Amino acid sequence: MIITYHGAGFHRVTFGDTSIAFNPISKDSSLKQTRFGVDIALISLEHPDYNGVENVTHGEKIPFVARGPGEYEVKDVLIKGYPTVSDYNGTRRINTVYLVKLEKMLLLHLGALGTKELPSELKETLDSIDILFVPIGGEGVLEPSPAHELAVSIEPKVVIPSHHIGTGIKNALEIFLKEEGAENGTRTPQEKYTIKAKDIELSQNEVVVLAT
Repeated sequence: MIITYHGAGFHRVTFGDTSIAFNPISKDSSLKQTRFGVDIALISLEHPDYNGVENVTHGEKIPFVARGPGEYEVKDVLIKGYPTVSDYNGTRRINTVYLVKLEKMLLLHLGALGTKELPSELKETLDSIDILFVPIGGEGVLEPSPAHELAVSIEPKVVIPSHHIGTGIKNALEIFLKEEGAENGTRTPQEKYTIKAKDIELSQNEVVVLAT
């Protein structure tokens, strides 16, 4: 599995010949855009910073799109969407967090989550999360300290912070890393994160910072 980051809540997960885009940035957004084709697009929030399906539709790649809560199965990928809330951009909206099972790993993407409270039916699975994508930038999504508290409570094997580039609180990543125990609040960003199911078992609350 290979994970890359493209700003705001936008991540690409590639495994074999299949790729998933979480929250691609739209052409109507003021944020930096990236365009490529994927098989699956998962949209947490109906906002141009999060719903750019057109930017992950390219050539022969026309993605299956999930835009909210529900259960989906696409190309052997099991997906469950749970409703939460976000005040992103100053407006209260439904934010869908996605639980994704693939390659014997369980991913939880929190989208633009604005509260530490998660649906009770989701909490039953939180003791087995392999990779957690958590927003940390504030301004309607979680701020660094509560984002860290939530990540600690979930106890994933790997934490990937998001929503700290181009939006939100200045120095949010530094604050989050200091909460995590990094003395100077810095960590060298990786261009991509590559992991296999057999290797992730060795990790516990490992923070991975991805470059854009």
